[in-house]
Amino acid sequence: FAQPFARPGKVVCLGLNYRAHAQEGGYAVPDYPAIFLRTASSLLAAGEAIAAPRVSEKLDYEAELLVVIGKGGRYIPEPAALAHVFGYTCFNDASVRDFQRKTQQWTPGKNFDRTGAVGPVVVTADELPQGATGLRIACRLNGRTVQDASTADMMVTVARAVAIISEFMTLDAGDLIAMGTPQGVGHARTPPLWMKPGDTVEVEIEKIGILRNTVAAEDQALRSAAE
Repeated sequence: FAQPFARPGKVVCLGLNYRAHAQEGGYAVPDYPAIFLRTASSLLAAGEAIAAPRVSEKLDYEAELLVVIGKGGRYIPEPAALAHVFGYTCFNDASVRDFQRKTQQWTPGKNFDRTGAVGPVVVTADELPQGATGLRIACRLNGRTVQDASTADMMVTVARAVAIISEFMTLDAGDLIAMGTPQGVGHARTPPLWMKPGDTVEVEIEKIGILRNTVAAEDQALRSAAE
């Protein structure tokens, strides 16, 4: 298995970008997007096993649209931002919720090894609606649909995200932007719905494809990745 790019660059993630998701988690709808970073070591390819951490049982799914930057820049104006996008793929921003909540910074819960699944393919921007808007985005856990929304529901568009991020950092070709997840995540359910070893999780985005992964105990997942 391989990610659809050999060496991913910076991985910049937006949180709380769907109004209903912010509300289900008890957050105020932000005026400025919640932004955090993922490391390359937290990523894995389609078809590989997401690593369920040994120190937590609160592993959650998050279906997301992932933007692949094709042309870098700084202070990119929003009207020109989509010209910097090479294409789009699927992302599962699997999150370890108790570690995410340990601090005001979400870094711990978003960077466990091999929790951010990517792929399986990148669809170029010219094959999709402008800004990849209006596409159905869904997540299935063991065949049950648990998230079902549209990228039209994103409060910050792809163009706006590129403009906002490039205000504080230079974007380079190969950088990735995760656009946030819609409502239906496991931690907001009663009772909560966590991913566990043996599960199969799928993220499907219309016109892009299906990202399918199993879930395995951390030691097993890391061992399989090393083989």
